[in-house]
Amino acid sequence: MEKIIAYQSEIWMAIGQTFTMVGISILAAVLVGLPLGTYLYLSRSGNLYENKVLFTILDTLVNIIRSFPFLLLVVFLIPFTRWVVGTAIGTIAATVPLSIISIAYYARLVEQSLLDVPKGITEAAIAMGATKNQIIFKFLYREARSGLVFGLTTATISFISYSTVMGIVGGGGVGDFAIRYGYQRFETELMTFTIIMMIILVQAIQVTGTAISKRLDKRS
Repeated sequence: MEKIIAYQSEIWMAIGQTFTMVGISILAAVLVGLPLGTYLYLSRSGNLYENKVLFTILDTLVNIIRSFPFLLLVVFLIPFTRWVVGTAIGTIAATVPLSIISIAYYARLVEQSLLDVPKGITEAAIAMGATKNQIIFKFLYREARSGLVFGLTTATISFISYSTVMGIVGGGGVGDFAIRYGYQRFETELMTFTIIMMIILVQAIQVTGTAISKRLDKRS
């Protein structure tokens, strides 16, 4: 307990860095990943914005980003990160590769959630004379809302996991704190504390996300 009290300022700083990285990643996932995943669904053969060429390009790009080993992606994107934020080191710089992987990750989850919506929903909306925007926002999103929330919950937990390795570019965070102050200094107490803290955080997110998802699920 003494070690935890002695390093409490560093712990709070690490928590703040983790929340910054994960928060920006979630924002990127919702603002870019949601529309991208929606368009992936809509541009499929037989859907509202059918475009086989563009679908193939976007689908391939998403697959490449998601299959890229994250640590290598971080290193690969260093020049791009430096161009975007002016530096490749620090918490804000770490959010660039995290945001890119979050967009691709959540886009795929969005596409899968929309694919679970029965085709009859879209057909009924078209029969009622709904516009394309109405079909998307009032029918597709409404029917898929439970899956979209659950997918974002799953994605958020993955973003937390990704953030733990951002110490390689000076991103900081709880994972970096555990390695530098716990593992490298052989402080088992600090290591155990940070692990428990991460487990509690992940469990809280999972329980909250699952509860909201179930509440929005029309089938429950």
